[in-house]
Order: sequence, then C-alpha cells, then structure tokens
Amino acid sequence: MKDTLKHRGKRNQLVDLIASKGIKSPEVLAAIRAVPRHLFMDSGFEDHAYQDKAFPIASGQTISQPYTVAYQTELLEIKPGDKILEIGTGSGYQTAVLLQLKAKVFTVERQLNLFKKTKLFFDRMGYRPKRFVFGDGYKGMPEEAPFDGILVTAGAPRIPKALMSQLKIGGRLVIPVGEDHQTMMLITRSSEKEFERRECGSFRFVPLLEDKN
Repeated sequence: MKDTLKHRGKRNQLVDLIASKGIKSPEVLAAIRAVPRHLFMDSGFEDHAYQDKAFPIASGQTISQPYTVAYQTELLEIKPGDKILEIGTGSGYQTAVLLQLKAKVFTVERQLNLFKKTKLFFDRMGYRPKRFVFGDGYKGMPEEAPFDGILVTAGAPRIPKALMSQLKIGGRLVIPVGEDHQTMMLITRSSEKEFERRECGSFRFVPLLEDKN
C-alpha cells in the first residue's frame, strides 16, 4: 500500500477536524498530517483510516482515535530529543507520531501477537524507537528511566506507582484512569516526592492489562 495524494488530502481534512476540536499545537498537528495512518490498518479497512474514530486491530486492541492521539500527545509538551516511554504500542501509530516529533521513544506491548506484527511493520517502514519490548506496561522500563514523559494508551484502574517513579522531575505522565470510562490524568513530577495531578476530560480506552505473575 502506498501513501498517495488522495491519502494526503484526507489527512489534511483530518487535521482540520481535530484542530476544530481544540488541538492547538502546530507540531502535533504537523505530526498527524505527516504519519500515514492507513498503513497501520489492514488494507480492507483503508476507507476508515482518516475518520476520527478508533478502529479494531489484532488481539482485541484498537488503533486510537486520531483526536485522542493528538490530545494525549499535546499534553506531553514534547521537545525534540525528549525521552518518552509509551505503554501500549498497539499498531504503532502513536509511536510514529512521537517519532515524528523527534522524541526518543521507548515502547512496551504486552500482547505477543501484536508485538510481533508491529515489530515487523516498524522494520519494514523504517520506524526506529530506541527500544521496543514485549512486557508488562505496569512495570514501565526502569532500566531506561528517568523519562521526560510517559504516555499510557490503555485505561488503567489505578495509576501505577512504578510509572510515577520513572518520571524526571518536571516530567509528565499522561494516563487514562478508570474502569468502563476513563478520566485522562496529567501527572507532573514537581519534586522527588511531590506530584501535581490534573483531570483532563473523559475518554474510553481498552483496558491496561497487568501481568499477575
């Protein structure tokens, strides 16, 4: 599948739509404009790629709604070279948006089939996160900490303490918290032991699964 003029035109329309919904960051809008979302979906669903909605992918997961991707990314306030930990790689679409912003991306996926499929896709497309691992997102990636930002792409019943501990001072954690519906939380580490919390609206995500072993 190629990225054609028609695809780019649809992306321009999508960017106009999410901007009208309140996304203001020129860098985030440019990243959404640049990443060919249709390539992250099976070719039979190409017509759905530039609608502003989530869509099912492998292993009972979804590719997130473009507005949600833009919203979470904007909350992180990424600067080029920032170390970003992504929990829940999924299709890799959010990863690609982070890479487009010139972040150093470390990403974790716990669904093995999805991990293998996305790894092959990254290799084929030339997307190169610093690390892409199969593992438990609740644990983060302590060996690579601290991070300037942590982005969780699934709904968590609670905020994992391990993720909070892996933030730099001044770092930001963006995580949807709740069971059936989630509240988007922005957690900013203000000192070694202090964190500021802000609620940033209601969303719906697939659940963040924890390894009980």
